[in-house]
Amino acid sequence: MAEILVPFNDLGRGTRELRTQIDSVIARVVSSGWFVLGPEHDALEYELSEYLGVKHTINVGNGTDALELALAAVGVKGGSQVVTVANAGAYTTTAALLLGAEPVYCDVDATTLLMSVETLETTLASLAEKPQAIVVTHLYGALAPINELVAVAHKHNIAIIEDCAQSLGATVDGRRGGSFADISTTSFYPTKNLGALGDGGAVFTNNDELANKVRRMRQYGWASKYSIEFDHGKNSRLDEIQAAVLRLKLPLLDKQNDRRKDIHSIYEKENDADIHFVNSASESFNGHLAVVISKNREKTRSALLDAGVKTDVHYPIPDHKQKFPSFKPRKSNLEVTEWAAESVFSLPLFPELTPNEIDQVVEALANC
Repeated sequence: MAEILVPFNDLGRGTRELRTQIDSVIARVVSSGWFVLGPEHDALEYELSEYLGVKHTINVGNGTDALELALAAVGVKGGSQVVTVANAGAYTTTAALLLGAEPVYCDVDATTLLMSVETLETTLASLAEKPQAIVVTHLYGALAPINELVAVAHKHNIAIIEDCAQSLGATVDGRRGGSFADISTTSFYPTKNLGALGDGGAVFTNNDELANKVRRMRQYGWASKYSIEFDHGKNSRLDEIQAAVLRLKLPLLDKQNDRRKDIHSIYEKENDADIHFVNSASESFNGHLAVVISKNREKTRSALLDAGVKTDVHYPIPDHKQKFPSFKPRKSNLEVTEWAAESVFSLPLFPELTPNEIDQVVEALANC
């Protein structure tokens, strides 16, 4: 193995670069004496709405809560069906199961590894009853064909949700992902392009009624303090320190996404017959992950590790292959999903990679 190891990710580098500013905003919160649902939280909701071009942002405790509350807001409940993909880490599956709903899996396009109009229509045609919701995951940082998917959902009168946890900042037709569907979600987990110092999430919508439902549900189902009048209430609040840190980072997001895409562009030059990239740098891709497909994944990953490059797999087990104790997915044709789970892996891609580290990755790709 090479003496110098390129890490798959290093969250400490970005934190160290901003340490003085982070310390300052944390001190501001501590001095204020207001730690939950305060001015930092409210300001972040406003700033995120401005950034995405949506009417409402509702901050919540984490990305899974965001998905669960968005699903509940559009009427998903016990016995409902939720159409989603099975190659995105089981986060939507988890949220749907928390509501007692059944995830129904849609295959993905063989080139993009995203839900497509064709795969969605095929899945909808296979169902005896209309699902309550469709969740479109913008995987690896690339936007699915969201305009077309929204048109299909609305043609069938089905609510549609965008999961933007990996795609925040990506755009199409001058609009940011998260502004197309009936309601959308994101995560602020530290590895995301806009990451907190812990857990966090948000829900986005232009629909006043859906926004009000999520606001009520995130705090116990209160109509007013201590007065519970709405179903599916829970405690899911983004604290003031996380909000303040995210406010500090939000103005830097586009520049950092550009840096990610620049690195990805350099990697892309090493495309060959044995390794090819799922995405290419563009406005509809924010560079969250540099995912490649390999004919012999473990051999290629081993060669890269020997050359000092760490990699990871996103994701090795499709949702319908997970060992859920009390959920047995219906049989579906998920040929592309299953092929991808055995073929994809991810290269280091974060804004603080050094030129020497990037060169080391490129050289390793050329020689593996």
